[in-house]
Parts: sequence; structure tokens; C-alpha cells
Amino acid sequence: MAEYDRDFLTAKHDLYENNIRNWEFYIRSFLGGNDYKNGYNLHRYILETPEEYDQRIRHTPVDNHCRNVVQIYSSFLWRVPPSRDYGKLNGDPQLKAFIQDADLDGRSFNNVMREMQTQASIYGNCWAVVDKPQVNTKTRAEELEQDIRPYISIYTPENVVNWNYSRARSGRFYLDLLVLLEDVNQERAIVKVFTEEDICTYEVKDYLKEYTSREVKLIDEVINPLRKIPAVNLYNQRSHKRGIGISDLSDVAELQQSIYNDYSEKEQLIRLANHPSLVKTPNVNASAGAGSIIEMPEDMDANLKPYIIQPSGQNLDGIMKCIQTKIDAIDRITHMGSVRATTGQVASGIALQTEFQLLNARLSEKADHLENAEESIWSLFALWQNQTWDGTIEYPDTFDIRDWASDVQLLQTAKASGVKSETFTKEIDKQIVSAVIDDDDAINTINNEIDNSTTAIGQFDTPSIEGQELAEE
Repeated sequence: MAEYDRDFLTAKHDLYENNIRNWEFYIRSFLGGNDYKNGYNLHRYILETPEEYDQRIRHTPVDNHCRNVVQIYSSFLWRVPPSRDYGKLNGDPQLKAFIQDADLDGRSFNNVMREMQTQASIYGNCWAVVDKPQVNTKTRAEELEQDIRPYISIYTPENVVNWNYSRARSGRFYLDLLVLLEDVNQERAIVKVFTEEDICTYEVKDYLKEYTSREVKLIDEVINPLRKIPAVNLYNQRSHKRGIGISDLSDVAELQQSIYNDYSEKEQLIRLANHPSLVKTPNVNASAGAGSIIEMPEDMDANLKPYIIQPSGQNLDGIMKCIQTKIDAIDRITHMGSVRATTGQVASGIALQTEFQLLNARLSEKADHLENAEESIWSLFALWQNQTWDGTIEYPDTFDIRDWASDVQLLQTAKASGVKSETFTKEIDKQIVSAVIDDDDAINTINNEIDNSTTAIGQFDTPSIEGQELAEE
């Protein structure tokens, strides 16, 4: 088996070194709260003291658009669960346990896949390792008795420090090295190395220190029985660099930071406008604020009398318009203008339809990557169980992101148009039912009732349009 020294165990992939700061920025932007505030995302003023800077950080709210974008994408992707046919695995006695507890930590397989998708949306990609404890069991019965089965471990790009892809004779790329940073502190780190031949776990002393002891300790070493690295890389969007993807927050996070700083300016302006500065001479007893008293000598020169400096606050509208412009830019970048639109924002039907198409295309791409990753995970599960994966996984190709309110209004107008067709009226009614009812069984029941109903042509119960009843012919 291979032996690895400290230089190898602490080495980082060039793409890791180039992207680690971005990944840290993305995850802080997603988490928000104190994680975001402590990340020095607020620009410091010239000559601002540390105390003044800390106070401004505490008083500036975080408008978390990054989390909102990721959660909206996720809600659309998982609104309809994928359909699965497990093929020969249906007979595996450990399949049910894996589906119910895929990570040996109580999370179902669906929850694990959803977590992977969320992390991929944040970082650009997310890794899953499908491992199986290698213990001295001789039969499947012993494995079942001890609950020895495959499980999934999720790793974000921050923990995948090195990797390598090689090209096979067939032209297909395959992973032949994966180095994981599982646990790290000031004293040591646990580093796990996967190759096609073996799986090794090391303890590296003083991992975070550049010049120190070169002591490394081999904790565990096993032969890789699969003869392939049991890891799957889920991409959010594919980049031209193998091993990393494109984050949904690559542009959104910078706009959020800019909005965060604009909010600080707004808070500063409000504070200054509501708390004016008092200008006085040293011999005048005065203070500012409600109920304050100013005592002045009777013979004081009028030019030396105290006065108030109070900003007008006229720039507040400009700051708010600037913030809204950046929010609009986020909606445009993420194709969520119709989903995140605030009251008063109106778009044309063509603009909305275009927005829906672009959003659907992005969601469809994400679903394709999820489908491919899940297929690979089930293939590894089957391989660990000495089986071959022959099942199928299907994620939705299209997503229900239409503007149903506008559609219903259009359908009602069409129904009131006076078309003398019973079939036309019934089809319009069915479309309205589909728009306002979510339950498939209820929809089928109502549609049957519509089909069995009799409507006399020319005697439609039609609504009025803008207060005017349609005249019957």
C-alpha cells in the first residue's frame, strides 16, 4: 500500500487555492446573521476607529438575498419528487434502511439529495462519498445483523482539498485521486486519501502551520474493494474546469454586499437626521435631545450662541432607489423577477413568459445534474452490494412556475367571450380547475363532473368584464 508524507497530505489543488476565498464568501453570504457580519463585508470608513466600526456593524441589518435565491430554486426543484425504479435492488434487504437513513445520521435519501443540491447551489458543486464499513463479516446475514451497509457522506468544496481526473482509453474521464479534509483544528487534522487501490486515513499534526513538525500518523488503511473511488460530484452548473462548478451566488453575493453597505449608509443618515449635532462654546451649559436645557450668559455675543447642525435627509430617497436597483439586478440575474416581485412591480405578459422560460431552463439544468449524480450514487450502492444497477431515475423536466393568477384572469375573460361551444366552455373550466386545485384526485373528480354536466349553448353563466354584462345573441 501507498505511504504518504506531510507534503502530499497538505498539498492543495490549484483550483482549490484559487477558489477557497470565494467559497468562504458564498457560504457566509448564504448564512447571513453574525456569520456574515463577522466576515468584514462592511467597508470601513477612513479614520473610523475600531469601536465605531464595530458599532456600525451591530446596527446594520443584513438583507439576505443569497439565502432567498437558493431556497426558491430548491423549492421549485423538490416540489415534485423524482420517480425511482430500483430495478434488481428492490430485492436488497438493506435498500429500505438506506432510503430511510442514507447518511447513518437519521437523514432520508431525499433529504440527503436535497442537502447536496443546496450546497451545490451555494458552492457550485458538492461531493458525495458512498462508503461502506469494512468489518470482519463473512456473510450477508452477519451484515444485516450488524447493520453494515453503504452510507453517504457529504463534502463541500472547502473540505475536498485535492483531486485528479485521468482520461481512460475510451476517452471518458475518471477520478483517480480524492483527498478529504475531515476534521481540522490548531493541533491536528484528519486527512482521508482515496485512490483506486486503497483508502487511507491520516492524522496530521499542526496541519494549519506551515513550518512545524512533519509528524503524520496513519490511523486506518484498507484495500479499496471497488477498484474505483466511490465519490460523486454534483454540479450546480458545469464550468470549463473539471472538478468545480458555477455557484448561483457568484454575482448575487457581491450585489448583496453592496446592498449591505448601502443599508449602513441609510442607517447612518437616519441617525444623523434624527440626532442633530449641537455646536456651542465651552462656557455654555447645553445638551441636545428632547427636554434638554441650554443656559447662556445674558451678555453673550449673539454670534456665539449655540446652534444645531441637522442633515436634511434628502439623500435617503437616492439610497433607497440605489438599493432597489441592485435588488432588481439580482432578480434579473437569477430570472426571479416574477417570483420575487414586490407590490407595485408590474411586467408585461411577454416579459413574464420570457422570465418563466429562462427560470425553467435553469431549473431543468439543475434537475439534469441531480439525475446524473443520483444515478452514480445508486450505481455505487449496488457495487458495494455486489450487484449491478439497472434502475432508472427521473427528475421533472419542466417546473410549475407560471403566473397562475394572470392565467385564471385570461381564462375567465375567454369564457366570457361568448363562444357558442359547450366543448370550449368545458375545456376552459378544466383549465381553471388545474390552476387553482393542487390535488390530482380532486382535479380528476371535478373534471368528470364537468364532462358529465350539460350546458345549453347560448345560456352560459358568464362573468362581467369591467362591470359590463355580455349581451346574448
